[in-house]
Amino acid sequence: MKILLAASEAVPFCKTGGLADVVGALVQDLKNKKQDVRLVLPKYRVVDTDAFGLKPLSFALTLPLGDSFETVTVWEGKWGRGIPVYLIDAPKYFDREGLYQDNHGAGYTDNDDRYVLFSRAVLELAKAIDFRPDIIHCHDWQTGLIPAYLSTIYKYDGFFIPTSSVFSVHNIACQGIFPKNTLFTAGFSWADFTSDRLEFFDQMNFLKAGIVFSHMVSTVSPSYADEVKSDREFGRGMEGLLRSRAHDFFGILNGLDIKYWNPATDPYIHKQFSLKNLAARARCKSHLQKACGLPPESKSPLLGMVSRLDPQKGIDIILHVIEKFIVGGCQAVFLGHGNHEYVSAFKALQKKYMHQISFSAGFNEPLAHQIYAGADIFLMPSKFEPCGLSQMIAMRYGAVPVVTPVGGLKDTVLPFTSSKPIGLGFVSREVNATSYVRALDEAVHVYTTDPVTWKRLMKRCLSCPFQWA
Repeated sequence: MKILLAASEAVPFCKTGGLADVVGALVQDLKNKKQDVRLVLPKYRVVDTDAFGLKPLSFALTLPLGDSFETVTVWEGKWGRGIPVYLIDAPKYFDREGLYQDNHGAGYTDNDDRYVLFSRAVLELAKAIDFRPDIIHCHDWQTGLIPAYLSTIYKYDGFFIPTSSVFSVHNIACQGIFPKNTLFTAGFSWADFTSDRLEFFDQMNFLKAGIVFSHMVSTVSPSYADEVKSDREFGRGMEGLLRSRAHDFFGILNGLDIKYWNPATDPYIHKQFSLKNLAARARCKSHLQKACGLPPESKSPLLGMVSRLDPQKGIDIILHVIEKFIVGGCQAVFLGHGNHEYVSAFKALQKKYMHQISFSAGFNEPLAHQIYAGADIFLMPSKFEPCGLSQMIAMRYGAVPVVTPVGGLKDTVLPFTSSKPIGLGFVSREVNATSYVRALDEAVHVYTTDPVTWKRLMKRCLSCPFQWA
């Protein structure tokens, strides 16, 4: 099967969050399944062309954008097991300090123009390299116009007659909503600006375009698919549309790149370990404690968190409850980037409990791996979580998760029960601080009073590969 995968980010080329991890891993797994898969991304400033052997192709693409035309070039390289990767080079639009926003957290005001251009480029690139895809797999709002183009402007283009589209929603809260004039910038007409097509409260919605026009729609876990169809709080205005597409809307759990996330081979952690060599994990904990300026106390429960500092991730819950556990003898290591108020709050906590709390602001890949490998308990009190990769990674590294009962967390973390030897973590009954405290209390109690049960729990976590298959 010929698959053209279009996304706004993918590891190892460019990343702001879990979308990049998922796309990078999925492309490799499709290649492993012997599919003819190719990846298209924007060429952002952060992309290291030398590191990946990327070279400019000899042709340029001239693309309509409103009343004018833009010329873009394309860089090509091979990645992994010979996967062709194409990067759309439009310096005016993509040569910037951040992918979607500046260093102050402000979204670029021309994000509509940027991803209109990228979507058009994906289709014209396929024609230019004579790659006629059976499927174009589009990810999140930045590529939502591609299925719309295939069903409208390119409907009678013979090149795409055999092509179907799949649109994957990774986070329905991010929709790409822009003024209705974007309709004309993108090349559509007033006939497309209706409630059953591109119009969304008198604006244009790129995510809606992908859902309406794609042949199949997916999202990243079965429970999240149920949530966004049935509840306005989760569906963010898309719940009715998704219910109308229920017959071809699927929740499919994300997988991990199990070669990359493997404690037996991970170069970032202090001591590699596995189920057969679990004792080595204790050395990862003591190394993490020392590296973060915490006393290397083996009996103190070490709490860990690697997260965007965003209200979605339940950061307010952590800030509300963490002192109770620190005063009770726990230690905590936090790594995160995002909301400046949250950063300040964590820094204040670190200053107050300098021998029990460590906080690192920003993105630090080695430290993230060390937290997964060294923490006893992994914190993830999300308000909503389409899938979540962090809880899967934590379990793969033996850090027992304490989560809320939402989305992919509900699908991946089987609740611990003391009466039966089952369960992978601790799940709060509700999404609030009171319920989360009870779940975390139970985790700390089992860790401190029943080491045999805790070790069995860790082993069950380590036995979960979360493969794409």
